[in-house]
Amino acid sequence: MLRTSAGRTRLLILEWLRDPAAHAPRRRRDPLTHGATAKAVAAGLGIPRRTAGTHLALLTDLGLLRARRIRCRTYYSRDEVRIAEVARMFEKGW
Repeated sequence: MLRTSAGRTRLLILEWLRDPAAHAPRRRRDPLTHGATAKAVAAGLGIPRRTAGTHLALLTDLGLLRARRIRCRTYYSRDEVRIAEVARMFEKGW
């Protein structure tokens, strides 16, 4: 999952979502509280919105991100507990 260019993109997304307020333009919704949209992630990383959406969906399916639907937009935020669990598995040589 992490050795390909797609894996590097997913790592960049996780890093970017660590502090979305530093990267995302100010909107009505606070990025620290609600997370960031696929459009904001795509713009911040310079990748197509569809590509960002695909990566965000995979990371959500893996449990590394939480998706929250507000009206017509989905906001993504990191699941720090799950990320820590996965990091511990890798440290143990999983």
